[in-house]
Amino acid sequence: MANRTDPAAKSIRGTNPQNLVEKILRSKIYQNTYWKEQCFGLTAETLVDKAMELDHLGGTYGGNRKPTPFMCLVMKMLQIQPEKEIVIEFIKNDDYKYVRILGAFYLRLTGSDTDVYHYLEPLYNDYRKLRRKLADGNFALTHVDEVIDELLTTDYSCDIAMPRIKKRWTLESLGALEPRQSALEEDFEEEEENEDNEQPAEELEDKAHEKDYYRGRSPARERDRDRRRDSHRHRDRDYDRDYDRDYDRERGRGRDRDRDRDRDRENERDRDRERDRDRYRLREEKDYGREREGRERERRDRDRDRGRRRSYSRSRSRSRDRKEHDGGESRKRHARNSISPRRHGDGAEDGEPKKKKEKKEKKEKKDDGTDHPNPEIAEANKLRASLGLKPLRM
Repeated sequence: MANRTDPAAKSIRGTNPQNLVEKILRSKIYQNTYWKEQCFGLTAETLVDKAMELDHLGGTYGGNRKPTPFMCLVMKMLQIQPEKEIVIEFIKNDDYKYVRILGAFYLRLTGSDTDVYHYLEPLYNDYRKLRRKLADGNFALTHVDEVIDELLTTDYSCDIAMPRIKKRWTLESLGALEPRQSALEEDFEEEEENEDNEQPAEELEDKAHEKDYYRGRSPARERDRDRRRDSHRHRDRDYDRDYDRDYDRERGRGRDRDRDRDRDRENERDRDRERDRDRYRLREEKDYGREREGRERERRDRDRDRGRRRSYSRSRSRSRDRKEHDGGESRKRHARNSISPRRHGDGAEDGEPKKKKEKKEKKEKKDDGTDHPNPEIAEANKLRASLGLKPLRM
């Protein structure tokens, strides 16, 4: 109930007046001790006493962003919505500067564009000092006119987003505001009048000579006039000569500057060209190094494969020789074991003598192809003989 807006309060800019303050800041104000103890039950009349006790202004401060009493009173004014006459009296109060700032801040939040410019611009002439609490908890010195300028020209003040207002020149073009008149304008006019009244002595003498000229011509006046004319002519000639000299000097300096600028540009181009050349050379060296590494890697792989093939063929030939050696030994043992003891009458039964039998066996062995000089063909013939196939003849 203590945080609700007054039921008789009117909506401002189409919303609840308290919604002009962001929700996070609004909730921090509701939880603040100053709001609960000092702002409870305040009315438009008793609010003035609390405003007179203010000694600084500001938004939030500290690590948990606690609101200042100034911000709590602004929130209370949005809640109770005092009448416009009371707010204007706050702004016109010359004795208490923080009361004036409180009324100006509330009018900036809730007032119309014309009212804001009409009542806040006269406060530009107030140069009294103010204490402002910063976000880190320290105090800084400011002035009333600086705070008013912040309210009229910026979008944020005291951690609150200010409602947008029209520019002054727009309101002047629409006829809603008159052109602004500075309080120092009268002083400026007085100074201009004083400057007009205080004329140099030379101008007075010139005017006296002009009066004498119109009254009548005399030889003395003629000589003085000619002397002045000659002096002016010489002075003009000297001025022209000095001007021409300065012009030529400036042209020479400009030409030197242009030459230096062109030289700097050419040096910059040379540096860029040298940098590009170095970059291209480094890129070529890197590419050449990569190609050389690739060729070396291919050569190592080729040598490794060749070594593997050599070792494989060497192991195959070694295993083949071992097999042949083992096969010959086994055949010899088998032939030795397979010979039956000589019996009487063997040769008579076969009808062939022993020498003929051995020749026949040798001939048969040669026909098998197992005694081929190529060990691979001999091995293949041996396998074919075991399978009952014809030997290879090569």
